[in-house]
Amino acid sequence: MKRNMRAVGYRTAGGPAVLEDLELPVPEPGPHDLLVRVEAVSVNPADVKLRAGADPGGKARVLGFDAAGVVEAVGGEVTLFSPGDEVYYAGSIDRPGSNQRLHLVDERIAGRKPASLGFAEAAALPLTTITAWETLFDRFRLGPDSTGTLLVMGAAGGVGSMLIQLARVLTGLTVVGTASRPDSRRWALDLGAHEVVGHDELPDGVDYIFSPFTAGKIEQYARVLRPGGQITAIDEPPGLDLLPLKSKSISFHWELMFTRPLYSTPDLLAQHDLLERTAELVDAGRVRHTATAHLGKIDAEHLRKAHETVENGHMTGKVVLGGTV
Repeated sequence: MKRNMRAVGYRTAGGPAVLEDLELPVPEPGPHDLLVRVEAVSVNPADVKLRAGADPGGKARVLGFDAAGVVEAVGGEVTLFSPGDEVYYAGSIDRPGSNQRLHLVDERIAGRKPASLGFAEAAALPLTTITAWETLFDRFRLGPDSTGTLLVMGAAGGVGSMLIQLARVLTGLTVVGTASRPDSRRWALDLGAHEVVGHDELPDGVDYIFSPFTAGKIEQYARVLRPGGQITAIDEPPGLDLLPLKSKSISFHWELMFTRPLYSTPDLLAQHDLLERTAELVDAGRVRHTATAHLGKIDAEHLRKAHETVENGHMTGKVVLGGTV
């Protein structure tokens, strides 16, 4: 007999009010899948963007990427985990989301939860960690001996918070962040930024720029970057003109942390590996979690509040639900 489970989803695009409590069938694991009992989740701008603009046409769609929980069952080809293991992960944009009691995730994009963190704290990490890691080491191709200056736009946001920490711990870069409010400036400095400046007070002579909001910024980036510098962007502004970058031979990269799972790339296991390495760094006290707001249990009421909080654009760190803190 098919079991049902609790979930939160939406049937039509709109504001946070469209989120509703649901009863859905428990999914069956595929060959490489973990069936995870979700204990905690966090909400990301990607959740808000999809809820507002991706209309499922009346069919229930479950959002959620970041999750931490316990493995309940595994697919027939799973080798990395066993039932009872505590895991954390960010999932994939082409599968049902983590805002449900039992959730499927490919073992190759999950990692063992940091032992020193609770589920809620761990749920704050995966999506932003993967984005930051891939920015530094796959797009910019940096390493432990890399030097120069990294400019992190929106340094107090989720990805910026992890970029600062990983760059400080795993590279030789000088890290400059941008922030506008006193609390977000303090947050970025506490995480390890060497300097924090205003969003429009960018220093000259930087080598790398991380850009979460790129519209209208290209000419400014071209001015402050050194010749041969690099930019990695995670947004998709329409009509983006990159021509101002040409005279300095500046490279422009896109980063989408869902690329590997979306296309089942040969190096899919890299996301498992980086989450495992991050857990080691967290447990060693070298990287800290970025959860700053715990808004209650995982249900429609509390997820609506979380979406509203993320949507207002003034978050420092991450919003989490479920688990305990």
